[in-house]
Amino acid sequence: PAYDGAAAYRPDWDHWLGGHAEAGGAQLITSTVVTGLLRSASGAVTGVRTDRPDGDLTAKVVIACDGVNSFLAKEAGLYEHTDAKHFTLGVKETLALPKEVIDQRFGVRDRHGVDIEILGGTGGVNGGGFLYTNLDTLAVGVVLKLSKLGAQKTRPEDIIAGLKRHPAIAPLVQDGELKEYSAHVIPEAGLAMMPKMTMDGMLVAGDAAALCLAAGIWLEGVNFAMASGMYAGEAAAEAVRAADLTASGLAGYQRRLSDTFVLKDHRRLKRAPELVLSDRVQHLYPQMIAGVAERMFRVDNPHPKPGLRRILAQERKKAGVRRRDLARDGWTGFRSFG
Repeated sequence: PAYDGAAAYRPDWDHWLGGHAEAGGAQLITSTVVTGLLRSASGAVTGVRTDRPDGDLTAKVVIACDGVNSFLAKEAGLYEHTDAKHFTLGVKETLALPKEVIDQRFGVRDRHGVDIEILGGTGGVNGGGFLYTNLDTLAVGVVLKLSKLGAQKTRPEDIIAGLKRHPAIAPLVQDGELKEYSAHVIPEAGLAMMPKMTMDGMLVAGDAAALCLAAGIWLEGVNFAMASGMYAGEAAAEAVRAADLTASGLAGYQRRLSDTFVLKDHRRLKRAPELVLSDRVQHLYPQMIAGVAERMFRVDNPHPKPGLRRILAQERKKAGVRRRDLARDGWTGFRSFG
């Protein structure tokens, strides 16, 4: 089969992509922080302020791609609310190992790799872990529900350390040399947290628009960032040609998002993020499933085997799972993923 997944090292990728953008006519300004919006008397966005001396930059259209905690979208009043329960914190360590060691441990060769996604392993904080290979490094980390992390007053690096000590993970990361430590806040709630995408003179794209799909089976963000950036550029060019930079003139952006996978996927899976990060999916159901599996394969002579239906009932009660919650979550999962 054709495997089209790939791992990209962001510093190299960003340098490559920036070079292509400049070759296409873009001007790349680095080491500069955008601190606010420039507005006309009518309130339309006309550019941005930066931390450079005399650093105001005017533009016909501003596309806010300033990340999940978008100060520009908030300043413009496009976010109605932000709640910690809608965010996760992704934390990653990059560990260096010789390529031949990685290939031997993970059973791969040439430029093939392995991606391991983990439910749980996060010390009681809702979330999950990951471990994937690069050519001569490993990426190991966790994604943690922000509200739970804050409530437990737990350090994310301590949770990663615990994950690395797990018997299934420790042999894979043994002797890895820590080269990088990075973190990223992730918008997880999908449609429930998306801001208004357009206003006079400005569009919002990528993480700033909460365009991240966190649906358990599907964990996607880069594709939505690239697509929304492309559609924002197309809509901005369309508005400039029509000499209409109002929200109405920029409405082609929302139309493109709605008519393509960007919002179609989010609409279909709108119930999934809350389900996947719920306490039941994160803690109670794994406990129940593990209990059922252990009981099924236990040899408990001279007692007769109890039967699957009895085991399920006993382990459900032991885990504290209510029938109505199990039925509702099953229906939600079927509607989302079926």
